[in-house]
Amino acid sequence: MIRPKSTNVFTGRRTAKPPPQVRELDDTHRAAVLQHFLTLEADDRHLRFGSPTSDTVIERYVANLNFSRDALFGVFNDALDLVGIAHLAYVPSANDSTRSAEFGVSVLYDSRHRGLGAALLARATIHARNTHIDTLFVHCLAKNTAMMHLAQKLGMRVEFAYGDADAYLILPPANAQSI
Repeated sequence: MIRPKSTNVFTGRRTAKPPPQVRELDDTHRAAVLQHFLTLEADDRHLRFGSPTSDTVIERYVANLNFSRDALFGVFNDALDLVGIAHLAYVPSANDSTRSAEFGVSVLYDSRHRGLGAALLARATIHARNTHIDTLFVHCLAKNTAMMHLAQKLGMRVEFAYGDADAYLILPPANAQSI
């Protein structure tokens, strides 16, 4: 993978830019999560939530996030604003033989094209493996080309139907390296 170059302020030399730092979020981040989603433009809200989404709906969504059941990950900018969020929502299973989780992501407009979405997806995938998830999936609008690009980059199988898209990835079991 080719990484973008940045300049080291001490040496003046060009260096590979470090990958985004992804942090697991907890209940103490609820206000920052709400602020992130409220900052999304109308089109971005539509892509993230699958329909036009009002402030009231977002407030209710964030109030009902269960940080002890699901996993949320975030990337903060230098001003400590939450600029990217991944939500790994565990799907209740009728039997204990298979477990799945749905992945959702949003990155603020000014922070795009820096690898944040890919870093969030990679972190969520490792977390899913380590919590015994067999299948990771994404459900989104077919016009959400950024999400489809991320899914395909990870090797997910993508299927389109009726204006929606579903992407699936069968995860290998956790191992010493993933943990």
